[in-house]
Amino acid sequence: MSDPQPKSNLVRRILLWALFFVLVAVLGAGVAGWLDPVRNFLEQESLTFTVGSFQASAYDLARVIVVLALVYWIAAVIAGVLDQRVQTAKGLKPGTRNLIAQIVRIAIYIVAGLITMDVIGLDLTALTVFSGALGIGLGFGLQKVASNFVSGLILTIERSIEIGDMVELPDGTAGFVRSVSGRYMLLETFDGREILVPNEDLITGRVINWTLHNTRGRVEIRIGVAYGTDLHLARRIMLEAATSHPACLAEPAPMCVLQNFGDSAIEFQLFFWVGDVTLGRLEPKSEVMFAIVDAFKANAITIPFPQRDVHMVSGASSNSGGET
Repeated sequence: MSDPQPKSNLVRRILLWALFFVLVAVLGAGVAGWLDPVRNFLEQESLTFTVGSFQASAYDLARVIVVLALVYWIAAVIAGVLDQRVQTAKGLKPGTRNLIAQIVRIAIYIVAGLITMDVIGLDLTALTVFSGALGIGLGFGLQKVASNFVSGLILTIERSIEIGDMVELPDGTAGFVRSVSGRYMLLETFDGREILVPNEDLITGRVINWTLHNTRGRVEIRIGVAYGTDLHLARRIMLEAATSHPACLAEPAPMCVLQNFGDSAIEFQLFFWVGDVTLGRLEPKSEVMFAIVDAFKANAITIPFPQRDVHMVSGASSNSGGET
């Protein structure tokens, strides 16, 4: 059974292009003067409305609709072609391509709007009023939108966060960047949640990018051994457990340091590096810890649990200051 979706898409495209050519034919006929009878009818006083000093007829409205449809149709086609060129450009990261495509699309539609206003005879000096209103809007309701857009531009120029990077937010939320737009970054966490993070938060906050310049990541393991243990043997066992793991890097080399003499244990810290942090650090850490526990058992090394020694002092207590 064939999929009806491609056929419906084809029919829709044919209808859209047919409508486009009809609009072009109507516009051409109006320019050639073939629609003068229709123009005279639509410019009757009964079909004309006035608002203050502004006056428009039904013909003016029809012309505006046709011009708008054609100009923005052409703008959409140009934007689609340029967007495809940008998306296939080599040497640009996906996030950079997306943002450049959005900027190009916005610029094309702005130019299309200016062309439309000029074609329909609208006074461009009216833009001064519009720009003033836009400035007020940015100052109040749109300042966050503008801030996020500018922050997106900064991220694109700096290339500090790109699609596929593993990042961690100040609140501890971590995951992979799936998309970067002009307003937000889409972060997919390790448990499958999708979080929209405003670009402004990425600029003003302290964000950890685990894969900015490399994919290496350090694993830390804290281990305590009982007092009386051969500390040199325990340290050697821990280093061997780390270096024998396939995910452990030879450079930087694993390191095991004596950290502290605790109340019930002598505490060590083991550090080793994995080559690709995006593959996870928990599994290598768990496997190295299992290897350490097995090696400790084979060498009779005890991992103690917290304990307290209570010493009882017996004997007659002195009775000073009492009655005789």
